[in-house]
Amino acid sequence: MKISARNTLNGTIKSIEEGSVNNEVVIELAPGVEITSVVTKKSCEQLGLVVGGQAYAIIKASNVMVAVD
Repeated sequence: MKISARNTLNGTIKSIEEGSVNNEVVIELAPGVEITSVVTKKSCEQLGLVVGGQAYAIIKASNVMVAVD
């Protein structure tokens, strides 16, 4: 796989919370380090995502917002 995004993080799918249209997928990158993504149910099925399976979190953004109180 070749991709232009430089932030490609490999991990294990910890949970998939199914919604009516979208699923929330939690990927554990390292013990205690997780990232969450919302994908369509169809994409989840087409990718064959299952809890315990391996997946990549690929982040491509032109900016990242940071805020504090």
